[in-house]
Amino acid sequence: MGKKEAVGSWEIDYRIHHAIMIITNRETYQKTHTMKTIKTLALLAVSILLMAGCTSKKEKMNEELKGFIKKHDSLMVPLYKEAALAGWNASISGKEEDYKKSEELQLQILKITSNKESLAKLKEIKISGLISDSLLARQLDVLYRAYLLAEADTAKLNTAVRMQTQIEMKYSNFRTEVKGKKISDNDVEDILKNSKNTEEQKAAWMAQKKIGPLVADDLKKLVKLRNEIAKDLGFKNYHSMSLTLSDQDPREVSKLFEELDSLTKGSYAEVKGDIDNYLVKYYGMKSKDDLKPWNYQNRFFQEAPKIYDVDLDKYYKDKNLETLASTFYAGIGLPIDEILRKSDLYEKPGKNQHAFCTDIDKEGDVRILCNIKPNAKWMNTILHESGHAVYDRYKDFNLPYDLRDPAHTFTTEAIAEMFGRFASNPQWLKDNAGISEDEKMKIADNALKTLRLEQLVFSRWAQLMYNFEKSMYENPDQDLNKLWWDLAEKYQLLKRVEGRNEPDWATKIHIATVPCYYHNYLMGELLASQLYYYIVTNVIRSEDFKFQSYSNNKAIGEYLKAKIFMPANKYYWNEMIEKATGEKLTAKYYAKQFVK
Repeated sequence: MGKKEAVGSWEIDYRIHHAIMIITNRETYQKTHTMKTIKTLALLAVSILLMAGCTSKKEKMNEELKGFIKKHDSLMVPLYKEAALAGWNASISGKEEDYKKSEELQLQILKITSNKESLAKLKEIKISGLISDSLLARQLDVLYRAYLLAEADTAKLNTAVRMQTQIEMKYSNFRTEVKGKKISDNDVEDILKNSKNTEEQKAAWMAQKKIGPLVADDLKKLVKLRNEIAKDLGFKNYHSMSLTLSDQDPREVSKLFEELDSLTKGSYAEVKGDIDNYLVKYYGMKSKDDLKPWNYQNRFFQEAPKIYDVDLDKYYKDKNLETLASTFYAGIGLPIDEILRKSDLYEKPGKNQHAFCTDIDKEGDVRILCNIKPNAKWMNTILHESGHAVYDRYKDFNLPYDLRDPAHTFTTEAIAEMFGRFASNPQWLKDNAGISEDEKMKIADNALKTLRLEQLVFSRWAQLMYNFEKSMYENPDQDLNKLWWDLAEKYQLLKRVEGRNEPDWATKIHIATVPCYYHNYLMGELLASQLYYYIVTNVIRSEDFKFQSYSNNKAIGEYLKAKIFMPANKYYWNEMIEKATGEKLTAKYYAKQFVK
């Protein structure tokens, strides 16, 4: 107890006496009440005083937190916007000076959230347990986790940011070179996907993997530095810290992945056998033993090869994917024209070759980066990124600034993935790409098989990524080249290239720039299925889970806005899911849709 709170026994006696005199008639108190009554009244008075004291302390703590938030927002709001714009510009230009500016602004943000005095104040407020307002309590929780890095060594944090920026710049500017010609990642994917010349595939695959040795050593150093930062904060390693600070229990996530491994293992082995049988015939090989990683039509075998007799690309080759996405989202009451106007959707020299959505100011300026080509993959991507975008665009901007984020990163992935799936949905193709009813029925079975195959292939790829990063951060000095292919064989049933000992793990940009994140994609897929079944049953009011496209049904947009987007980060993610679907996150709908 502090000096200001200390009181003598005389003062307590006086307060009790004074309170009794107020509560009762003075004359009655002095002449008629027994000592028992007096003691009862005294206890009542003490209770009232204690409650009054607690109330005053609560008010004090609430006001202190409000003051902290006001100061935090005054610093963070303009800086966040400036940093988001700088990162956006760097991703488009690929210029060193733009990446440098982005890095400097990230360091300024880091300086705010690594302030030890700020963390001490948040700890004091949190430990008091006196924040009764639910919205304030949620803000406190979000801010406290954001400021926990204040206990880390500032020099280490700054070094980590600089190292990541340098590595990211190498990825952004790397171009695969085949026969003296530099080609984009899109070009590499086209060769792997469409060429029947296995030597051409091998050349493109091998050339693209050359980014690995360029970043591997720096990436290992960054992994070790991230671990140092995590251990300074009392965490086992960076992987454990990342999940914990993102409001996830590492043990629960691992348990979920073990469950999904068991759930998908048998079905995946079956479809992997179908893939191998198909590819052996497709390439004119003698046996499955001849298949190599580059024959699976993707750099990482994270997407399913085309093995069913349906060419989804042909439905998009003469279409404007931007227009298709815009028309679809407008039809469900979530227009994206304003978002697309500010976006950058097509290839440019130096531009980031991947795709993402960014919320510039948490006030409605939302943008998408893509490198669109007229094919099914990019139709999926633009629908996916637009899903992220509408989540950010249709939040409740009356919420406190620090709660204007999705309930969790995987909940926004769920929305993006739910919409991305429509690119290979035969009903969606009929409603949006203009194929006929006859064509829809002709491709329906194989299109739905393709979607199932895509999900199973991706689920096993996500297992590889999750378990690789988990193991890498547990022991970054182990043979990571071997670990990568051990896990590829275990989860993807993909045979390693005999005699190859290269850092193929380092060719995956997410390991450097979005570490310990991939599990959120698979958790998002679970929620996407859960939301899909809820919407079909309760919003569309149908029992047909096969032929649904959401098209021209504004009730779907209204439901998503009311139950998912508007609440933003007001609730803990599983509480939000339960409010939206009547159940906490479950794998049963994903299994119902894709496994059984």
